[in-house]
Amino acid sequence: MNYTIKNEYLQVGISDRGAELASIKSADGTEYLWQPDPAFWTGQAPNIFPYVARLTNETYTLEGQEYHMKIHGLVKYQTLQPEDVHEDRITFRLDANDETRAQYPYEFTYRITYALEGNRLVTTNSVENRDTKRMYFAVGGHPGFRVPMDEGLSFEDYVLEFSADAKPYRVGFTDRCFLDGQDALYPLEEGRKIPLHHDLFDHDAIVLKHADRTVTIRSEKGSRSVTVSYPDFMYIGFWHMPKKEAPYVCVEPWSSLPSRDGIVENLAQQADLLHADAGKTWSTSWTIEIR
Repeated sequence: MNYTIKNEYLQVGISDRGAELASIKSADGTEYLWQPDPAFWTGQAPNIFPYVARLTNETYTLEGQEYHMKIHGLVKYQTLQPEDVHEDRITFRLDANDETRAQYPYEFTYRITYALEGNRLVTTNSVENRDTKRMYFAVGGHPGFRVPMDEGLSFEDYVLEFSADAKPYRVGFTDRCFLDGQDALYPLEEGRKIPLHHDLFDHDAIVLKHADRTVTIRSEKGSRSVTVSYPDFMYIGFWHMPKKEAPYVCVEPWSSLPSRDGIVENLAQQADLLHADAGKTWSTSWTIEIR
């Protein structure tokens, strides 16, 4: 089932399946969010919890037990319940259940709230640990945005532009998209830009660390743009389907990284994972601004 929130600037559609965004339209009816196409990608904006990207053999260990989980965790495969619904904001909720416990042995409540503030969509992830032990997890976003956004322009007319100069490092991945430990400086054009071209993603996602925490998809030839701000996320990924002329770009705030290649990770020992102690709640927000 789809739900809609709106204000004078934006109308946003959200599916209860994974609480995934289905549409972001401006007041003039322009669609900014990628719309599914099996030729390029059937997703739109998966929510990531409790693990980012891939686990070696879809497996991890915890307290001496093995568990199995698909790419990007379990929320994207669940139907969430609307908990708090208003015209311009909505909260969805997922409680631990038999299906989640088989993959992730904690009692938890995951909430995601979408709230409109002018021309910004604010997404808040909240993780409540209802267990008696420390809980280890990751969160992230994976929204895809239509490129080009302006009539008459091409994909190559756009750039990813950070709001401040930086010297980020590209996280090294194997061909199977696991960590290889070979991080390398990733020079930005003019200190803050990545010009878009389709072969940029021939080797899958570009994931950066030590980058600025705000990035915009824009073109000097057009008037429309999308800005994503993610102040509490350590990593930012950019992606479209490899070796395709796909007319979209995903901007992915990640709190942590996938597994090392060939290593089944111990969830309690992976250094970049978040945690919440028993009875505690962790939350953070990130925003999408439409122009």
